[in-house]
Amino acid sequence: MNCPYCLSEVSEEAYVCKTCSRDIYLLKPMVAKIADLESKVAAIPSPELYELRIAELEQLLDEQNHQLEKRSSLQWISDIAIYLIIPLLLLLVAHWLIAVVYDTKMIYLRIISMVLPLPFAYALFNKHAHKLFPWFVGVIFLAIASVIGMSWITSMVDHSPVWPQNLFEWKEVLEYSASIAFSFLTGMLLGGVAYAAKQRARRAGLVSSMMKVASLNFKDGGASLQSVHGLMKTLQEYGGTIVALGTTAVSIYTGLKGIIGA
Repeated sequence: MNCPYCLSEVSEEAYVCKTCSRDIYLLKPMVAKIADLESKVAAIPSPELYELRIAELEQLLDEQNHQLEKRSSLQWISDIAIYLIIPLLLLLVAHWLIAVVYDTKMIYLRIISMVLPLPFAYALFNKHAHKLFPWFVGVIFLAIASVIGMSWITSMVDHSPVWPQNLFEWKEVLEYSASIAFSFLTGMLLGGVAYAAKQRARRAGLVSSMMKVASLNFKDGGASLQSVHGLMKTLQEYGGTIVALGTTAVSIYTGLKGIIGA
C-alpha cells in the first residue's frame, strides 16, 4: 500500500510511514476498503453502476473522516484530562495535605509544585508532536487554577479571602503561578527534544546516504560538508535542552523566591 500523506510505498505490516514518519494505523482500514471498492468498480462496465460505486466511496470517505474527527476530539479531551486535570487535582491534594492535614512547612508544597507538572508535560510531548499555542493556554489554566484552588482550600479552613488583598499578595500569587507554569513548560521542551531525537534517529540512515552522495559532488569537500552537518545536528540536539534548563531555573527561582526570601 501507499502512504496516504506522502504516497510513498509502505509495507502491509507497518503502522508508521518510514518516509514521512506519520501514523497510518487509523487510515489502513479505510485505505484497504477503498482499494477493495476501487477494484470492484474497475470490474463494472455499466456507467450507472460506476456512479453508484463512486457515491458509495464518497459516503465511505465522509464516514471515515467523521470518525477521525471524532477520535481527534476524544483524544483532545483525553489529553486535557490526563495532562492538565490530573496534575491540577494532585497539586490541590498536596496543598490540602501539607497546609491543612499536617500543617507543615510550605516549602515542601513549593517543591512539589515545581516537580509534579514536569513529567506529565514530558510524557505528553514525548509521544508525538503537538501544537504549542493550545497547550501554552493550558499551562496558564493549570497554573492559575492551581493557585486559586489552593487559596480556596485555605479559605475554607481559616476563612481568609480567596483573592489576594494587596500588591504583595498578588506578586506572590503570580510568582507561584509562574513556577508551576515554567515546570510544565520545561517538561514540554524536554519531551519535544526527546521526540525530535527519535525522529532524527529514524532519518539518520537516509541523511547519511544523502551526505555520502552529496560529498561525491564536492572535490575534497566531503569533510567540510560533514562538519557542517555535524554542527547543525549538535545545535538541534542541545538547543532545546539549554532552553529547558533555563525554564527549570526560572521555575525554581519563582517557586522558592518568596519562601527563601522570607
